[in-house]
Amino acid sequence: MDVADLPGVPSWLPEHLQSAGIEALYPPQAEAVEAGVTRGENLVASIPTASGKTLIAQLAMLSAITDAAGASEVSPGADPENPSADGDGTALGGTALYIVPLRALASEKQAEFEQFEQYGLDVGVSTGNYESDGGWLADKDIVVATSEKVDSLVRNDAPWLDDLACVVSDEVHLVDDAERGPTLEVTLAKLRRINPDMQTVALSATIGNADVLAEWLDAELVDSDWRPISLKKGVHFGQALHLEDGSQSELPVHNSEKQTAAIVRDTLDDDGSTLVFVNSRRNAEAAAGRLASVTREALTPEEREQLADVAAEIRDVSDTETSDDLADAVADGAAFHHAGLASGHRELVEEAFRDRLLKVVSATPTLAAGVNTPSRRVVVRDWRRYDGTAGGMQPLSVLEVHQMMGRAGRPGLDPYGEAIIPAASHDELDELFDRYVWADPEPVQSKLAAEPALRTHLLATVASGFARSRDGLLEFLERTLYATQTDESGRLARVVDEVLGYLQRNDFLERDGEELSATSLGHTVSRLYLDPMSAAEIIDGLRSGGGSGASGDDASEEPAGFTTASELADEAGDGEAVNDPTAMGLYHLVARTPDMYELYLRSGDEEEYSQIAFEREAEFLGRMPSEFEDDRFADWLAALKTARLLEDWASEVDEDEITDRYGVGPGDIRGKVESAQWLLGAAESLASELGLDAAPAIRRARTRVEHGVREELVDLAGVRGVGRKRARRLFDAGIESRADLRDAEKSVVLAALRGRAKTAENVLENAGHRDPSMDGVDPSEDVSYERSDGDGRGSDDEETTDDQTSLGDF
Repeated sequence: MDVADLPGVPSWLPEHLQSAGIEALYPPQAEAVEAGVTRGENLVASIPTASGKTLIAQLAMLSAITDAAGASEVSPGADPENPSADGDGTALGGTALYIVPLRALASEKQAEFEQFEQYGLDVGVSTGNYESDGGWLADKDIVVATSEKVDSLVRNDAPWLDDLACVVSDEVHLVDDAERGPTLEVTLAKLRRINPDMQTVALSATIGNADVLAEWLDAELVDSDWRPISLKKGVHFGQALHLEDGSQSELPVHNSEKQTAAIVRDTLDDDGSTLVFVNSRRNAEAAAGRLASVTREALTPEEREQLADVAAEIRDVSDTETSDDLADAVADGAAFHHAGLASGHRELVEEAFRDRLLKVVSATPTLAAGVNTPSRRVVVRDWRRYDGTAGGMQPLSVLEVHQMMGRAGRPGLDPYGEAIIPAASHDELDELFDRYVWADPEPVQSKLAAEPALRTHLLATVASGFARSRDGLLEFLERTLYATQTDESGRLARVVDEVLGYLQRNDFLERDGEELSATSLGHTVSRLYLDPMSAAEIIDGLRSGGGSGASGDDASEEPAGFTTASELADEAGDGEAVNDPTAMGLYHLVARTPDMYELYLRSGDEEEYSQIAFEREAEFLGRMPSEFEDDRFADWLAALKTARLLEDWASEVDEDEITDRYGVGPGDIRGKVESAQWLLGAAESLASELGLDAAPAIRRARTRVEHGVREELVDLAGVRGVGRKRARRLFDAGIESRADLRDAEKSVVLAALRGRAKTAENVLENAGHRDPSMDGVDPSEDVSYERSDGDGRGSDDEETTDDQTSLGDF
């Protein structure tokens, strides 16, 4: 189908597509149009990577948000004062919502969709702040958001959701994921109930039961294995590459060379790039270091110069060993990619790989989850991964391996793509063909009917008014994928009853006859986007105070063991304050909730953290388990390790020292800090809701971890552009508060900020200084840069860049 023949789309779209080199639709895209995607029909598109899913989404969204009268009128001459109207004043109709599984993918899609802003459309992205109703999004024509953010918008009753004309769910096969799948499933069900006439488009990888997804969403189905360039799958063994069509080609392994290195070398000989998937961060970093010796020899002088610039940018992202290791590999044409990297690291690697500067990237499977990084060859080096529930290494699913393989082949750049799994023996060669190369992906399966998932979503469903009785809940759940798939009569009702009992015991729900309603506390917990078990843990801890006065109950146990909020209120007395909690006590409290992913206890950690636990027991908010309660005590220590990381960050310990001390990457610190900020903010709201006096202490602990500073720097660090290191230098120069900075001598500020005039001007302007200009100002000679406190924060000499963003900005 020619793009000039597209029905129901804005008149400018065909010409826009043609200007981008798109004259005709891919076959799956044409099938989608024939199925009615531009006429408002629901659609499930289950097609391979790089086969045109994004354009299908764009066709749906653009046709949905331009009403019938205006579909052919929107033009580049849109009124700048009214971006939702075209040059002739024709209004656009409704909002299109694009749901993604990852924040990184949200940014990528936003950048793609912003090409339409020249035609009067306004694009917004929202991935955080779960307490907001996202009111600023109401004026957007296209909104990109994660499923968790959309769920929070529904809970907070965002009014603009009533005007949705189209919702697109990208990577909808992730409904099979036990952690994130239930949120996506329930959110789609709620959006469809809010907007019965809304168009729903679900984009999926090739899966085994796309027809079931289509049945659930009342949608037409496009199920295709077509790709714009061919994908050859195979296994490497010995000195040859064995392909799925039965052909073989020589791919020699030289002397002591590893198979992966041989494949990368062979790909480079054909001027191609390679994406190597491994099963851990450590393996990703080690593989990049080894493969750099292969790529180094293939670089041109111009590429070396460009990569040196990229490496310098990577070092500027953070002062850590991880950053240095990545920069060293990048300078040689190789890189690693995993969730432990800061987002700045990942973005630089992805861009350099897409630009063909980087010749190989070794990555954990997160890179296969939708981010656009195709390559000539994909090597699935590690097809087993450690599974703690199974007690050992387990094979990856066919769907996950095929997702990785789908990254092979770049349309317009490569003549074909190859996906290769290395085999260590002839028997393994046969196994890999049977297990992955010739196998079909597994069917996706709803994970909703598990108590942890329902605990959160049932409370939100009642609190947001989607159901007001047990029967109403079960009726709503009939709209989910689980109900479409299950043939196990009564299981969902049993789990619902167990969860409702738990929510009532903890004062989140109350029942009046058949009617269910959320309590004030329950509404707060839902609005804060907390797991009710996290809320119960926090409430229990705040009520209990220090270790000596703790309740015998523990919110991390099974629901029946919980002390309810009202019982704790009776014990403590309304508004009665416990001992003012310390920052460590609060960090440990939020670290042991289900909403915080705890750090892993390494060999030797248990003894070290057991000693710390006994030394600081009085600071804990809640009863510390006995060391003979093996599992509970180990969980307590893992939370303590996590809390110590947060305490170090809030005590200005250098980032590099933290990554080394805890065996984490800069991205892990970012994740822990962001989670702590959110959970402490929630704890502050709960303390206020219950009339506790702990709110000020919680606020101080949250602000410290947000900026990564000691308490005396909180005010200074809050000035935009200051950050933790500049705040310390300003403080040491005698500028101890925002008010001091507002009235400070400019020469002192300039000296404290190491003579950077532009930085000093910006900081003074943000602080409200009456004359921030640094024209003619010289640094004061009275300001010393030396530190003498010896607290492990590191010297100023370690700061090599002018970057003062907090970790939360990465």
